[in-house]
Amino acid sequence: MEVKVLSTKIVKPSYPEGSPAPDTTEFVPSSVFDKATYDIQMAIIYAFRPPGPSPAAIERGLAAVLAIYRLFAGQVIRRRDGDAAGEATGVVLNDHGARLVEAIVDANLADIAPAKPSPAVLRLHPNLDGGEIKEIVQVQLTRFACGSLAVGFTASHAVADGHATSDFLAAWGRAARGLAAVAGESPPHHRPDLFLPRDPPLVEFDHRNVEYYRPPPPPLAGAGDEHHKHGGDGVVIHKAHFTKDFIARLRAAASDGRGRPYSRFETILAHVWRAMTRARGLGNPNQTSTIRISVDGRHRLSPTAPENYFGNMVLWAFPTATVGELLNRPLKHAAQTIHDAVARVDAGYFRSFIDFASSGAVEEEGLAPTAVLKDVLCPDLEVDSWLTFPFYELDFGTGSPTYFMPSYFPTEGMLFLVPSYLGDGSVDAFVPVFEHNLEAFKQSCYSME
Repeated sequence: MEVKVLSTKIVKPSYPEGSPAPDTTEFVPSSVFDKATYDIQMAIIYAFRPPGPSPAAIERGLAAVLAIYRLFAGQVIRRRDGDAAGEATGVVLNDHGARLVEAIVDANLADIAPAKPSPAVLRLHPNLDGGEIKEIVQVQLTRFACGSLAVGFTASHAVADGHATSDFLAAWGRAARGLAAVAGESPPHHRPDLFLPRDPPLVEFDHRNVEYYRPPPPPLAGAGDEHHKHGGDGVVIHKAHFTKDFIARLRAAASDGRGRPYSRFETILAHVWRAMTRARGLGNPNQTSTIRISVDGRHRLSPTAPENYFGNMVLWAFPTATVGELLNRPLKHAAQTIHDAVARVDAGYFRSFIDFASSGAVEEEGLAPTAVLKDVLCPDLEVDSWLTFPFYELDFGTGSPTYFMPSYFPTEGMLFLVPSYLGDGSVDAFVPVFEHNLEAFKQSCYSME
């Protein structure tokens, strides 16, 4: 797929005429959740069938929505943290803007665009190689010969989580259509008094070894590099499509004898967990497998944290089972393990984390976040569920997208659950697997066994 870049520009926020000038020196410090999460670019791809929305309308909408979600128009910086010794990471609301790239492809989208993430889709994003990323948000609009439009979107995960980003995208679409981007006031972002520790603090859980860890000392000079990066070699991303009927049968099997059925998320994840364990050929029945599951704290910390909070408010659940349990016990066992682990990350857990992360222990002990990307997760998994986020509400005026998917992410075992673009209750699971395990995974994931 040959992509020709036509233009690149910085789109700055556009404020309503007559509105007061914003403070472009305001500094928003990173919250305890921002500091604990992944410092990566979150990348997604949209496609719109012809007639695709006009770039002018998209740009106008972007300028308007950046005036509301000012964090995405600012820049991540480090600066002196008041009276504290050292520096603080955060965002300065300087209205720097977002990068917007326009490009064309001299071919029809249906003929060349991959239906699942592959290295080719990286060309549908602005080139992020070769230097510091100055913009928090980067967008590429790629027009195809057939009139279809691909929208490649990336944003810093250290600034906002998936919940917040999906709200931004839906608001962008409304602004492009000339509608009010949000109802009422702008969504609140982090402020120093939002996640205050309790007095006295009450740290009830082992956050020192869950959200954080103590890094080992660097290797001695000349000791050699024992870390061998896979770099994505041999990893392919399989899109497993689960129909509404298949999901219903899975839920019935998992929930047999249980008064309240397991959720769609719990059931699908339990099924994929078992399928991946089979496909990987893990032979030791006593070996453990753990899933890292993102848990949104907005409901758990309500009313302290508003539902429309813009930023990061995620911790993680870690269900664990042995290979023998996953392969030999029924689906309901894996579903119950997932359910129980997520339930434990409740309001008390979130508040305990706030107390710990605000105590100074992270800085004093030199702890580092465990939220770090790896090349291979085997025998473990990680999942991001986008099943309840309004990603499909990104409508620039010509209707909902033809499809939506995460970009290329060759990390074996890191899966995404996304509602199918068909809108019929089916779900797509994007699952990176080693190529030599692909056929075994296909056989397992489409089987009710």
